[in-house]
Amino acid sequence: MTLATSAEVVLDHGTGAKLSQELIGEIVDLLGEAYLGEMEDSATLPLPGGRIAMTTDSFVVDPPFFGNGDIGKIAVCGTVNDLAVVGARPLYLTLGMIIEAGLPMERLRQVVTSVRDTALEAGVHVVCGDTKVVGRGEADKIFLNTAGVGVFEREPLRMRHVRPGDRVVLSGPIGNHTVHLLSIREGLGFETRVLSDCAPLNGMVDELLAAVPAGAVRSMRDVTRGGLAAVLHEYAAAVGRPVRFDQAALPVQFETRMATDMLGIDPIHTANEGCLALFVDPAAEADVLAALRAHRYGGHAVTIGEVGTDEGAGVFSRAEDGTAARVDELLGAELPRLC
Repeated sequence: MTLATSAEVVLDHGTGAKLSQELIGEIVDLLGEAYLGEMEDSATLPLPGGRIAMTTDSFVVDPPFFGNGDIGKIAVCGTVNDLAVVGARPLYLTLGMIIEAGLPMERLRQVVTSVRDTALEAGVHVVCGDTKVVGRGEADKIFLNTAGVGVFEREPLRMRHVRPGDRVVLSGPIGNHTVHLLSIREGLGFETRVLSDCAPLNGMVDELLAAVPAGAVRSMRDVTRGGLAAVLHEYAAAVGRPVRFDQAALPVQFETRMATDMLGIDPIHTANEGCLALFVDPAAEADVLAALRAHRYGGHAVTIGEVGTDEGAGVFSRAEDGTAARVDELLGAELPRLC
């Protein structure tokens, strides 16, 4: 048996012998110009002088293949976005794959192709990787791990830079990624009307930071697991101030709201893969919104609230009549394995 005649991944693809080398060779070929490695045990890479940023993440998405993306796209986007939100320019990625025996070879090729296409869009390169094949039932189709390296060409963006009175801006709608995957998983019928927002956001971040004065954007986070509520709680605790947002200002697609209402889920707790929460100097709010809206991934950017001037951490939701309610942190995962 050779890779060309194998319809699915088998345990021998993970032994380190001939079939392993054939599998790795095809992965490298599929990555094409997105791959910079030399098949050595370690990559040797040039880095501009100064500080670097590093991040790592593992991806166990369920389902790993969905309407407008897959686990490969999410892995690149998640890692690139984690670098971009601290103000770094992403350069390099690693790619680790744990593959369940029996995964159709076409599905593996789909994942690697998505990694390639998304890396090229983000302007990053895969420089090294690893594959492990486990027996049937020892994993769920495919798990990925990526690490990323970026360089700082500007001052890093930190939570401690956030000040009382700063505006809270969202770069786009929330809840779409969660609803898209849940609809496929549970057969809800929303998946063609609500698509995942998964996207590499480093290009948008670069254009934004180039368009506004230094310090206009104090800090930002990508709104992933735990959703918007988790991000706001993190900032409120870090700065010791309340964070307040207007329910009516939240950007939620109509069909997404329908689905979350049906499921009894609050959109502020939903996972996303293409949305940023930004903490912005009030004097630069209009410029930040204009710069975000000029980019295809920020067309629905909106201000949703502000950091309070009074002391004491907490997150509060304001209704249209002005009444406020405390938003509690979730104790666990309402919606597991969405990113």
